[in-house]
Amino acid sequence: MCRFVAYHGPPLLISKLLHEPENSLIHQSHHSRERKEPLNGDGFGLGWYVPDISEEPALFHSVRPAWNDHNLYSLAHKTRSETICAHIRAATIGKVSESNCHPFQFQNLLMMHNGTIGNFDIIMRKVRQKLCDRSYHWIQGGTDSEHFFALVISYALKDSPSGNFTLYQVQHAFREALKTVTDLHMKALDIEPILLNSVITNGKWILATKFVSSTEATPNTLYYSANRRYDCDGGVCTMTDCAPSDQSVLIVSEKLTDISQDWKTLPLNSFLLAHENGDIQIENLLS
Repeated sequence: MCRFVAYHGPPLLISKLLHEPENSLIHQSHHSRERKEPLNGDGFGLGWYVPDISEEPALFHSVRPAWNDHNLYSLAHKTRSETICAHIRAATIGKVSESNCHPFQFQNLLMMHNGTIGNFDIIMRKVRQKLCDRSYHWIQGGTDSEHFFALVISYALKDSPSGNFTLYQVQHAFREALKTVTDLHMKALDIEPILLNSVITNGKWILATKFVSSTEATPNTLYYSANRRYDCDGGVCTMTDCAPSDQSVLIVSEKLTDISQDWKTLPLNSFLLAHENGDIQIENLLS
């Protein structure tokens, strides 16, 4: 399984997520606290938005271990953004290659996943048959994650052929894609569970999910912090009360700090919707 962090709020140095916290994403890449296997060394990815230049995000992918990439260190300490997505990979499905590194980009969307679609090779061909031409040709790698997001895009394009999706259109498309995959899953024998912690953003809103298809499966951890200002200075990270214009939202596989009151656990089988106006909603994913 993988680890990720998503941030939206006042412009923030990327290093304040990747390097500076005690349990930074880079620390998680070689010493994950909440996985049985502590290493996540099968590549990493970083996406961030610079709206003054483009609505589409910037991307940086590499198959080098994140803890030993000097280019990433330099970039992260010199780049600020209001919306940041970072992901470290422990490969389950799909070879180690840059095309299989998250986050994935479709127009102005970034998408990343922690988990697995069990025995995806059994249903992969049928999933591909459900895709529209545009999302089918969008796929560059071989992961279950990218194929699932291609299915989300296929359903969303039905509502908005331009690809300029609203938060609710993506939420609806996610539900449709999940129903399709779980229906295909149920028809297969000796199938492993689906674990789907994910983040999708257009740089203005964020949709996050926590889903497990089986009551016998252990869900991956997913936490969030919202409606406070996040900062990190000298390795000391803080969440402070602030004016609404300075509030941030973070969605993380592992808590960046040991202060328990700073974080909430996203309930199982739930959506988190972080709206452009700063409102946060938690909704049942299955309803």
